[in-house]
Amino acid sequence: MDPIELLKSAFLGLVEGITEWLPISSTGHMILVDEFMKLNVSTEFMNMFLVVIQLGAILAVCVLFFHDLNPFSPRKGKEGRRATWALWGKIVLACLPAAIIGIPLDDFMEEHLYNGTVVALALIVYGVAFIVIELWRKRALPARLAAASTVPGGRPAGAHFATPAAADASDSADDTDFGAITRVEDLPVKTAFGIGCFQVLSLIPGTSRSGSTIIGGLLLGCTRSVASKFTFFLAIPVMFGASALKLVKYVVLDGGTFGTGELAIMGVGCLVAFVVSLLAIKWLMGFVRKHTFIAFGVYRIVLGIVVLAYFLLLTA
Repeated sequence: MDPIELLKSAFLGLVEGITEWLPISSTGHMILVDEFMKLNVSTEFMNMFLVVIQLGAILAVCVLFFHDLNPFSPRKGKEGRRATWALWGKIVLACLPAAIIGIPLDDFMEEHLYNGTVVALALIVYGVAFIVIELWRKRALPARLAAASTVPGGRPAGAHFATPAAADASDSADDTDFGAITRVEDLPVKTAFGIGCFQVLSLIPGTSRSGSTIIGGLLLGCTRSVASKFTFFLAIPVMFGASALKLVKYVVLDGGTFGTGELAIMGVGCLVAFVVSLLAIKWLMGFVRKHTFIAFGVYRIVLGIVVLAYFLLLTA
């Protein structure tokens, strides 16, 4: 086991743990990292490793939201267990569009879309989308608040936007996190499915799975907090499924094996991704209650330009 290779794996775990949950595209960052810091492993193992390392990140979600996602929690009564099973139903439903489209096209996308140009353009396009959506929400807020103030209960029936959810929970929160859907438990089935349809966009590298689903949640009336939280929950079946698919392809189709070195690289990468993800998720949930996604949009655009320029110069 080469200590340098383990350090490289740890760094990849760090990048994965941060970028998987922030809407800035883990794929875009991994491509850049791979250009400047390559693991001394086979191409087949590397392709598998970059997906399976997500298992460490997803375990962080399972730990942080264990009570929310556990229908057998002794702290829940009959209604709580029923609500949790209903939430899992929405999660599974929302995962179907990406699974139906993504599984048959996995090889095609890996062959034709995993390149710097596609990633860069996706980073820029969805960076612009975040900025436009947040500016639109900001302009819509005064009118929605005025409408809500004239209706008993503060939330007009059918309103796409309502009073700020964060303000209901904390006096220190500002008015930027608002939406008609202020709790994951209240997410309608059709809205969950709609967010799942937006998740299909993340099949294009550079889009960001969290980015596409958060954008979907915002457009469909969720607060940023709800959109982010449901995005975390959607990642559980998506990442477990993608990791299982890659492992099967690596072992069965590519004839790959796991020696001591490969197992160590996998273990270190997943462990670091797990620890960093715990911190990243906690930070993001606090951030979105008081700030917009505009900063992420700007970052995506800058990164996309850097990636595009690099690969254009590389091929010139």
